[in-house]
Amino acid sequence: MDYVSALVPPVVMAVFFVGVVRVIVKTQGGAAKAKEDAAVDAALARVDGASQRPAADV
Repeated sequence: MDYVSALVPPVVMAVFFVGVVRVIVKTQGGAAKAKEDAAVDAALARVDGASQRPAADV
C-alpha cells in the first residue's frame, strides 16, 4: 500500500495541472478578444509613433 500513497500526490497534481491548462485554453479569445487586441494595437501604435518623432532641439 506504500505505492498507492506514493502515487497519489503526483496524480492529484497532474489532474489539477490539466484542469488549469483547460481553463486557460477555454478563456482565450471570446467576446473580449477583439477589444483587447484593439487596445494592444493602439498602445503599440502610440509607442511606435512616439519613438519615430524627431526630438525637439533645446
